[in-house]
Amino acid sequence: MNYKMLHTCIRVMDLEKSLKFYQEALGLKETRRKDFPEHEFTLVYLSDVSGQYELELTYNYNPEKPYEIGNGFSHIAVAVEDLEESRKRHEEMGYKVTKLMGLPDSPPRFYFVTDPDGYDVEVIRAD
Repeated sequence: MNYKMLHTCIRVMDLEKSLKFYQEALGLKETRRKDFPEHEFTLVYLSDVSGQYELELTYNYNPEKPYEIGNGFSHIAVAVEDLEESRKRHEEMGYKVTKLMGLPDSPPRFYFVTDPDGYDVEVIRAD
């Protein structure tokens, strides 16, 4: 039996702020949107140019307090050709970014940028 990865869902406090981050900072495009006003939530799906996998932003109308990300959540990962330029761009956009890092005994090949809700996105040098 084969399974295909479809999407990852994250809950967001401010849909427009989150859309701006994922569209402007990471170049994702909105692929579809489902509004459920009678149940007070909206689902927005974003994908890269390949369209093979989606990020689902779940926005519950009028959330009272920020979501707890939890101690089991780690991160989302994306690849980019020019890692240094990408990091510089995210820093200039005002997002929280880490230094360039690498695995033990390896040269730097990734950094993390934090979205408006506190989710970490690992940006990795494309091979």
